[in-house]
Amino acid sequence: MNKEELEMRRKSPVQIRNKKASFEYFFVDTFTAGIVLTGTEIKSIRAGKASLVDSFCFINKGEMWIQGMNISPYFYGSFANHEAKRLRKLLLNRREIKRLEEDSKNPGFTIVPTLIFIDKNGRAKVDIALARGKKEYDKRQTIKEKEDRREIDRAIKHY
Repeated sequence: MNKEELEMRRKSPVQIRNKKASFEYFFVDTFTAGIVLTGTEIKSIRAGKASLVDSFCFINKGEMWIQGMNISPYFYGSFANHEAKRLRKLLLNRREIKRLEEDSKNPGFTIVPTLIFIDKNGRAKVDIALARGKKEYDKRQTIKEKEDRREIDRAIKHY
């Protein structure tokens, strides 16, 4: 990712993160994909009513899909409202899908969504990562680093 893409993510009015994924996995490689959504789904995402907890990506017949992503029904939606948890197609290049498919076949690797954001054109995008699962001692180390960082921040704040 270059500086422009990182700046775009920071300025996005909507940033829905998968905090559990960063605790459970090491991210090996990241990709940005578009999502195929209906009208009420994009309105709910713009309102910040989505969750990536317990969601994952898989490849079926050369297409990338996301399962378990919860987008709450739009409050002002009528009979045309969407299902909260349904399969949603991700838009990636064929080359990227092929690479992810080959890498995810290795034992211990999976594809997880990490962030939903709105780009400068108003489209919803999702960052996905090729991830390797952490062991229990890795998780303990992550917790220790997080606590140390908090203590340092508190010490700096008081001085």
